[in-house]
Amino acid sequence: MSRPARLKRSDFRWFCPVASRWEDNDAYGHVNNVVYLSWVDTGVNRWLLQNGLIDIARSTEIFYVVETGCLFFEGVAYPENVEIGIAVEKLGSSSVIYSIGVFREGGDETLAQSRYVHVLVDRATERPVSMPEGMRAKFSALLR
Repeated sequence: MSRPARLKRSDFRWFCPVASRWEDNDAYGHVNNVVYLSWVDTGVNRWLLQNGLIDIARSTEIFYVVETGCLFFEGVAYPENVEIGIAVEKLGSSSVIYSIGVFREGGDETLAQSRYVHVLVDRATERPVSMPEGMRAKFSALLR
């Protein structure tokens, strides 16, 4: 089995800090694997909110996660903080495939990387809808 290459900071377009918490550590003394996916989700949603692409309570169109996964390279432990890097691999008519990197604060190589797929759906019908052009333009700025 071959592993994907470990990505660098320069492979990502947008970053946000995320603080680790005492409760994130597991019995082995490092942040548990499921926490990384929570950090990824936090980073993506922070970007969506900062760019005015969703209103969690009122948007008629929302994003559903339809696929996610995480590849680990190094562990991290509380009280270390991390940075989430985001890039877009592919932009479809109603979907976006992100490449997400988890970095040590100021680090150049990923500790972990995630593939994360969102589909834009109508909140009421839960059926995919086409992305408006303004939304596509904002995602396009993250393309690598």
